[in-house]
Amino acid sequence: MAQRILISVTSDLTTDQRVNRTATTLKEAGYRVLVIGRLLKTSTESSPKRYRTLRFKLWAEKGPLFYAFFNIRLFWFLIWHHADILVSNDLDTLPANFLAAKLKKIPLVYDSHEYFTGVPELSNRPRTQRIWKRIEKICLPNADHAITVNYSIAKIYKQEYNKSFEVIRNVPITTKPFLKDRSSLRTELGLPQDKNIIILQGAGINIDRGAEELVEAMSYLSNYLLLIVGSGDVLPKLKKLVVTNNLKKNVSFIPKQPIDILRKYTAAANLGITLDKDSNINYKYSLPNKIFDYIHAGIPVLASNLPEISKIVAQYNIGKICPDHNPKTIAKYIKEMLQAEDEMKIWEKNTTFAAKELNWDKEKEKLLAIFKKIG
Repeated sequence: MAQRILISVTSDLTTDQRVNRTATTLKEAGYRVLVIGRLLKTSTESSPKRYRTLRFKLWAEKGPLFYAFFNIRLFWFLIWHHADILVSNDLDTLPANFLAAKLKKIPLVYDSHEYFTGVPELSNRPRTQRIWKRIEKICLPNADHAITVNYSIAKIYKQEYNKSFEVIRNVPITTKPFLKDRSSLRTELGLPQDKNIIILQGAGINIDRGAEELVEAMSYLSNYLLLIVGSGDVLPKLKKLVVTNNLKKNVSFIPKQPIDILRKYTAAANLGITLDKDSNINYKYSLPNKIFDYIHAGIPVLASNLPEISKIVAQYNIGKICPDHNPKTIAKYIKEMLQAEDEMKIWEKNTTFAAKELNWDKEKEKLLAIFKKIG
């Protein structure tokens, strides 16, 4: 009988592309896969998957109680249900997986989507950060196999724990190009034809991601529309900025979308934005999903000057690096890029070449090699 893999994550599984790619690949390779997440009050119906899913409903949805209750419930589920391999996504699911794997004497794969203890939410709360760091020190070195999203984070973990991490980047599954052109996509989505459209997307539009400055930059751009697609804790502040600066005609907020709909919004735009700040170690070495989504949608990128992101932009010549987060500077670069028609054509063409290298068909071989080794 095929090996059974239980994958756990604290997201609601609606927009978690990395977990979906991993689970789909393992299912296609012949494993039996169950992905465990959580059900929020705001969660939408999960799109059909090729693998089984289960979402825990907990009365606490954030804070210490949520993490405690989630791991307790997850632990007992893992103990009482058959599994040949456990996969823990990020540190907030690792305690339950670590204990269950030890008791059941089965392999544990740890997939770190970020440098968890360096996120700004913890940097500003040193006591909570110390607790998570202690959990990490106990559990992480004992994972049988470890994965992360880029070489910078892998290097940090190697220095801290002398543990090697396989790098599997957050690149999209190769998909067929849209048959519709940009104009047709805009008609379908109800977007204006006569404006330059800029997009900022993500499930983590949070503080220090440059979103506030991007919204303020729209004050200096006429006949431009900014689409903010996704979710995050800074959205209420952004909406207030839009009202305060009288930018309702220049900024549109769209809630998180299924991946196929999100792709349409991205492809309908002229320019993709990623402006994370070097405010903490996690953001400094981030390589967010959205930069690869922009590449696969065929749109150039304006990015902040962070090591992993700027390396991609420069290597494939797919856009420009913004030198600072001053709203006037951001507006200047957006305007210059979109007015440079010849360069835009070059950047757009280069995204096609980049997409042929930066895709899941190539990246998944590293994932399958890990599980083949376990088997």
